[in-house]
Amino acid sequence: METKPSNMGLISAAKILLAHKKIIIRNCVVAGVVFAALILCVPRYYKCEVALAPEFDNSSASLGSFSSIASSLGINLGGGMNSDAISPSLYPDLINSKEFLVSLFDVKITTEDGKLKTNYYDYINKHQKAAWWTVGFRAVKRFFKNIFTSEDNNDQNKQIEIDPFRLNKKQYGVAEAISNKISCSVDPVNYIITISVTDQDPLVCASVADSVREHLQLFITRYRTGKARNDMEYYQDLMNKAKQDYDKAINAYSAYSDSHKNIIMQSYISQRDELENDMRVKFNIYTALQQQVEQAKARVQERTPAFTTLKCASVPIKPDGPKRVIYTLLIIVFTFFTTAFYLLSGKKILAQLRNKKSQTIDNYAVDNNVYNIETDNSND
Repeated sequence: METKPSNMGLISAAKILLAHKKIIIRNCVVAGVVFAALILCVPRYYKCEVALAPEFDNSSASLGSFSSIASSLGINLGGGMNSDAISPSLYPDLINSKEFLVSLFDVKITTEDGKLKTNYYDYINKHQKAAWWTVGFRAVKRFFKNIFTSEDNNDQNKQIEIDPFRLNKKQYGVAEAISNKISCSVDPVNYIITISVTDQDPLVCASVADSVREHLQLFITRYRTGKARNDMEYYQDLMNKAKQDYDKAINAYSAYSDSHKNIIMQSYISQRDELENDMRVKFNIYTALQQQVEQAKARVQERTPAFTTLKCASVPIKPDGPKRVIYTLLIIVFTFFTTAFYLLSGKKILAQLRNKKSQTIDNYAVDNNVYNIETDNSND
């Protein structure tokens, strides 16, 4: 007994919609065509992903499986990776830093059709496609900017020198655009680093993804081996100085020995022995520093991290977006339900509002007439 009203309501709603099917079809077709025309103006973009596995510290073995369990719960026990200040969880912040983004300005790129060969800075600054309304807005903005901006400021904005500490407006905008194209995520369980790059050209997308991987590995390597490389350079300088002192001692001893041959005076022999001892001491110092340099080189090699590329950069074949067909279908569905709501409920609501408005006007007219009549009677 209770299902009949609902069934009658659905049947009546279906009849109303079928009676106005031309309006529904017209609205859906118009909305679909207009939105499809607009979304066709939005340039497509491609996506390339690179996955890396950094080197684990051997000291993490003492924690066993507890570190993995804690990482899965979002807790870092400090044993999953090494004790460096820059842990893998900070790599996304590192990639978004201005110093790292500026280092990508000089990356050489080539488009898929081979017509453009330039650096990444000029590609982002001058060769990005955009929808026609975005181009129009930029043109209007540039027009008013040229009116109210002097030529000196324009010349300052064209400076080629790039300093990450002090970027001009154009350089800062390019850095922000690159930051929006690059994303980095780190798996908290196994510390797999995933680098994603989106771009309008598939070859540029893959090239930049591979360059970001290389720059990240280079930065981490420089950080991990920084102290060892400084020690190596320090010992290298000491060894070079010791080599010079040793060469001077050899020359002094050789010159003295050649100039005092067949001399048996004790003073000359003592002087020769002193030069010989000095030469041997400096030779021992040079040999010891040479060993220190070799050990420092070994420590640099030991501190150099190893990265395993789980997913290398590959030129994408299909675009990643925008999803034109899906978005157009969603707009058509949204238009259908909006039109159906208007036909089923909107008309009733508007009719009620109109009735209330007409009743209000009629009541106001009646009250005004009564007031006029009473006024006339009082005047009489």
